[in-house]
Amino acid sequence: MTSVRRLSLAADRYPLIPQRQAGALRVAIATQDMKSLDAHFGSAQRFVVYDVTSDDWNFVEAVAFEDVSDESGKHRTEGDDRITPKVEALKGCHLLFCLAIGGPSVAKVVSAKIHPIKVPQPQSIEDVLSRIRTMLRTAPPPWLRKALAEAGATERNL
Repeated sequence: MTSVRRLSLAADRYPLIPQRQAGALRVAIATQDMKSLDAHFGSAQRFVVYDVTSDDWNFVEAVAFEDVSDESGKHRTEGDDRITPKVEALKGCHLLFCLAIGGPSVAKVVSAKIHPIKVPQPQSIEDVLSRIRTMLRTAPPPWLRKALAEAGATERNL
């Protein structure tokens, strides 16, 4: 069984999944060090989640996992599912950034209405968020327009 821990900033209440800012994209980033996009989906010990608009980004939460892959490429025995708990924990996110993600994981992520984006090399979380913000300000590519529509974003609230 996979253990999942959530860390979020809370004012008065402790919601299980923090409310998303209207029109913001909820973005998950695979990380080992909480500073960089530096992990494969299966081996990520943590995901940081942000709400991003064309003007700003806000930290939502960090989700930590204890049972992660070792990136050996070998699958564990049947019944030992590390992917489903990660996908469940990231539900509500529109975009997922990671260094790599396997086919079965992509299928589960896409089925949860999360668009996976593979990045070729590690980079700072701030650079990832800046890039998203820039795309929102300019002409978003089709995959981003689709995510915006699912987020309920309009030209007015970007």
